[in-house]
Amino acid sequence: MPSVKGRFSYKQLVAFFIPLGFSASLTAITHVIINGTMSRGENAAFIIACYAVSMSIFGIIEKPLIIFRQTCSALVKDKRSFKKLILFLVYVVAVVLLVCFILGFTSIGDWVFIHWFNAEANMVKTVSDTFKILTIVMVLSGIRGIYEGIIIKERQTKWLTIMVVVRLATMFVASYLFVVSGYITSLTGAMIFLIGMAVESVISVWKGQSLLNEKRPSNSKLKMKEIIRFYNPLLFYFISQTFLIPIIYVFLSKTNDKDMAIASFALAISITGMVLSFFSYTHQLVLQFYEKHRKKVVKFTIIISFLPSLLLILLCYSPIGMWFMEVVMGANEGLTSSTIHVLQLFIVKTLVFPWVDFMNGFFMLRRKTNKILIAQILNLSTVVISLLFLISFVPEWNGLNGSIASSLGEVVGLLVVMIVFFRMKKEPEDKLRKTVFSRV
Repeated sequence: MPSVKGRFSYKQLVAFFIPLGFSASLTAITHVIINGTMSRGENAAFIIACYAVSMSIFGIIEKPLIIFRQTCSALVKDKRSFKKLILFLVYVVAVVLLVCFILGFTSIGDWVFIHWFNAEANMVKTVSDTFKILTIVMVLSGIRGIYEGIIIKERQTKWLTIMVVVRLATMFVASYLFVVSGYITSLTGAMIFLIGMAVESVISVWKGQSLLNEKRPSNSKLKMKEIIRFYNPLLFYFISQTFLIPIIYVFLSKTNDKDMAIASFALAISITGMVLSFFSYTHQLVLQFYEKHRKKVVKFTIIISFLPSLLLILLCYSPIGMWFMEVVMGANEGLTSSTIHVLQLFIVKTLVFPWVDFMNGFFMLRRKTNKILIAQILNLSTVVISLLFLISFVPEWNGLNGSIASSLGEVVGLLVVMIVFFRMKKEPEDKLRKTVFSRV
């Protein structure tokens, strides 16, 4: 573990942050490999549609498990506290498996697939079988996440990049073998995902456990009540984020040109998400370094906070953007023009996001994750109110309505967390130490 004592440099922050960014960005390639494989099937549209429905459900139900990365890196101090968190993970996994069993093995699941996720009757069996495989992926995701929390805590973030690279290489080989064998169905996509996640989980457990074994015992007495108080607001925060985009799609379907509105917004939000994925670990800078090196963490965050906006500006205001949209994304001229207009407004979102994540890290550090939830509720409320107003008065703006509302929601969320942040910073230092280190 790199020492934080003595002289601390920006080089150490870069060495910690860059591998996290690369691992987040590379993870997106997972679905490129899977979709590329399924598109080679005889009935590619049906195969991809069934897989997409399964993944939509997967994306919602997996949320309680992916939070364990942040929970572990924030709360775990030694083996004893890790065992307490593992026990909590078992409880969460049990609930997730119960939900998955109901969806995968009862008629309730069939009803949900058809009425909530618009699956056709002939898709139900394939969706159900695919979802059963993805259930195993969820469990592995939770195990991987909790051990990645240890790896991040010990500042061995290069291992996250290594794990993702090995995962992608394994998936590529599995994809090639499926294509050669001619076995390409929706289940193929789920199995490739499972193989990749299994490999990444094995490496994560091996490295995380070895680092955990090196940790010295501390006076930490992590209680289940503390875990729940930290975990629950994060859970609702991530779940509300999951529903935000579908809500925007519902409103965009009421614009003058709903197909163009939804398509341009979907492309723009996917590109924005891809750009921001590299900067989605700013909260970990705060969790790991803020207490001892806050000035350098703030300065470093100021520098990196402009990078996603610069990337989006390059796409929006240079020929690179037109080339990227038409060649890489495969959009026609009309869709390209609309998408770039939507992207221009997302520049606001890219300016705000790194600081929202920074503030989230501060609240995780102070064990005040309920503040994150409050900001997210106001964010969501702003998006809905904005869309109600925009769709009523300027429906001809089409996809722009979505980017305006989404960016406004992000700005409101940032203002709320900043107000709370500066109030909390005024608390006496002894109270701060008591809040953060009372269990250490």
